[in-house]
Amino acid sequence: MNILFIVLALVFVLIFNKIINSNKNKNKNLLKFKNKFLSKESNINKIFSRDDEKTSADPDININIGIYDNEDNISRKSNIHRARLSKFKKSKLNGEIIFVDQDQKIFKYINGKKKYI
Repeated sequence: MNILFIVLALVFVLIFNKIINSNKNKNKNLLKFKNKFLSKESNINKIFSRDDEKTSADPDININIGIYDNEDNISRKSNIHRARLSKFKKSKLNGEIIFVDQDQKIFKYINGKKKYI
């Protein structure tokens, strides 16, 4: 009888422990999810992604690549520039509009004349 009581008590403790631990995991996952959407970093990333979408959709928006930009920003901006060139056949980079002709040659207009780059 004592052995049966001990076994039942252990089973009860194990089930109770499992229920408590599963609730903790759910709360941890919920907190991670909540913190991700409330963090400043997440909001900043959303702003940058919206800005990138707007910039890639309009070839007349200037993309300014400066000497103080880090490597990631330069790579991101140049990828947007290349995507706009392939999609719209023109893109504005550092204040100059750059075009692509039918032979996939890149050029810009200087004093009304084509200058191939």
